[in-house]
Amino acid sequence: MTGSGLILVDKPGDWTSHDVVARVRRLAGTRKVGHAGTLDPMATGLLILGVNSSTRLLTYIVGADKEYLATIRLGATTTTDDAEGDITAEADPADVAAVTDDAIARGIRALTGEIEQVPSSVSAIKVDGKRAYARVRAGEEVALPPRAVTIAEFELLAARRLPDATAPVAVELDVRVVCSSGTYIRSLARDLGADLGVGGHLTALRRTRVGPFDVREAHELDTLDAAAALIPAARAASELFETLELTEQQAIDLTHGRRIHVADREGAGGGPVAAIAPGGHLVGLIEFRGKEARTLVNFPTDEIASA
Repeated sequence: MTGSGLILVDKPGDWTSHDVVARVRRLAGTRKVGHAGTLDPMATGLLILGVNSSTRLLTYIVGADKEYLATIRLGATTTTDDAEGDITAEADPADVAAVTDDAIARGIRALTGEIEQVPSSVSAIKVDGKRAYARVRAGEEVALPPRAVTIAEFELLAARRLPDATAPVAVELDVRVVCSSGTYIRSLARDLGADLGVGGHLTALRRTRVGPFDVREAHELDTLDAAAALIPAARAASELFETLELTEQQAIDLTHGRRIHVADREGAGGGPVAAIAPGGHLVGLIEFRGKEARTLVNFPTDEIASA
């Protein structure tokens, strides 16, 4: 397999994103495989892989909005804000029992919209060139600054009181979250539990969408046929961006780094545009300034046959 494109994988639990990349490298027969947006080993769901020159698309996919299904357990905090960490505090069962449905709804509303979020200290964010989680594992105290994120939707799907409704020691919430890039769902779990005064952490996480790509289109890793699963570069770029159908001469000009003039171009600027050659292959991503366009990212012609 020598083509360029994207592969959508439904990542299984207990696999790292790097493990998935390594498997797909073997299946695709190329070292040029990368992913857009790490999923923790505990998490499942959509992992988007770029193959060969389509790794150049991943920069744009990473910044897309995302949708998750998650389970939050109220009543305990952990070192990692999820179930993989050690429990650091447990709330009194009576306090957990006193958490009302209305209080949960208010807490969710308070974490919806544009918010300031402190990432988990065991995130992959770099602190002075070293990953935060590596510093924590080395015994360092890590305090990350808050960052602005947007929680477009934070929907409660179901609530369960454990072990039963008369004597709960925990409350589990199944939620759906639509959020901006850079949002940590386990931080939402932590902050909701803190707001309710009983602590909270994440016990399950599944990514169901990244930008226009849905997990329902993804492939199981253990049965993956990399060639059959490949979304060609031109089709992938067309899902992500506005497209421009080029003339033969425009395709040649862009391939050689020259600007092109599009007389009937409407609007002024905007995001990247996928430039598609008459043969249907992706020439590159371009950027308009008025009616003039220049190349942002070129795609090699040696992958045209399979793209």
